Amino acid sequence: MVKIGIIGGSGLTNIDVLQSPEKKKVHTPFGSPSDLPTVGKISGVDVVVIPRHGPHHNIAPSLVNYRANIWAMKELGVTHILAPTAVGSLREEFHPGDIVFPDQFIDRTAKRQQSFYDGQVICHVSMAEPFCQQLRKLLQESATRLQLSHVGEGTVITIEGPRFSSKAESHLFRSWRADIINMTTVPEVVLAREAGICYAAIAMTTDYDCWRESEAPVTVDMILSTMKKNVQNVIKLVQDVLPCIRDSDCYCRHGIENALL
Repeated sequence: MVKIGIIGGSGLTNIDVLQSPEKKKVHTPFGSPSDLPTVGKISGVDVVVIPRHGPHHNIAPSLVNYRANIWAMKELGVTHILAPTAVGSLREEFHPGDIVFPDQFIDRTAKRQQSFYDGQVICHVSMAEPFCQQLRKLLQESATRLQLSHVGEGTVITIEGPRFSSKAESHLFRSWRADIINMTTVPEVVLAREAGICYAAIAMTTDYDCWRESEAPVTVDMILSTMKKNVQNVIKLVQDVLPCIRDSDCYCRHGIENALL
């Protein structure tokens, strides 16, 4: 049996295709999640939905309670997480409107709790392959089936936010071979690995950041405009891929076993 968690990002606070939605109260040792989790079904598959930035998108990226969100998912029996996220492009070939399924990340955050283990037990979980390869493969196949413009791999750099990058930073990130940039993938993906949950990001490219000389500076209006066009594609993708997800003996599920001291 599988149960799919969906952590909705910008533009995906509400998912209209959710059937029989029901709010659930969940206690976590890390406080409240971004919103009460909503359980229901999409395409006949059990899902749990949490809007990452709250029901009214009023929680800044660094203030999201990532630990409570992932803990609540685990408590409700989630086995896989799909995580839509808005990203900027750091590459000419990653166009606004493209969907990217990243396979690596670079962490440039500084203020966030990245582990459930903050007592006497220390966790050194491997993040060599941070995103579930099996889940990414299913997403790529689904995007191909739906003829959605997508990129099958890439490195996402997560910055602290909430400000956008300076031009110098944007060029630096490009020199590090990062492909896309956002503010939320870390520590979400790390905590999912600690929780033994398969995790894949659905990165919705909205702009070219600020490295491209011919581009106007990135604005919220620019991002939201592209997001509106992308959201329906992401919902179609989720509806298509959910029935294809199967439980498996994936490394994501067992990586924590040899990580604790």
